[in-house]
Amino acid sequence: MKKYLSYILGFLLTSLSMSCYYDELVEEVIDDIPDDVSISFAADIEPLFSQGGKDCTQCHNGATDPDLRAGNAYDALVPDYVVSGNAEDSELFQKLPGRGHPFDVGFSLNADEISLIKAWIDRGAEDN
Repeated sequence: MKKYLSYILGFLLTSLSMSCYYDELVEEVIDDIPDDVSISFAADIEPLFSQGGKDCTQCHNGATDPDLRAGNAYDALVPDYVVSGNAEDSELFQKLPGRGHPFDVGFSLNADEISLIKAWIDRGAEDN
């Protein structure tokens, strides 16, 4: 009987640990956003945090850092979560849904969205 209980417990723990992580890793991050394409934080990056079906502001709403609500996001991210000019070392980039967010947020950013954020950080993470 103990043997069966240990098998069942092992199965349940394994199933639970595998099902708790939704953040699907986006394999392809496009690095070829042309330099002549301007990227604006307000117009291009900030809307990614609260677009239909993908809403970071449900959790990051002032009660949880960083505060990603419109008007607060830039100051909340730079410089604490963004290493200007270096996306790979930026906590924001490392923990995007689709790149390694530590919790089940129910969505992942797609490769184009992640690439846009990467390019914005790599180009200096300016508030323009």
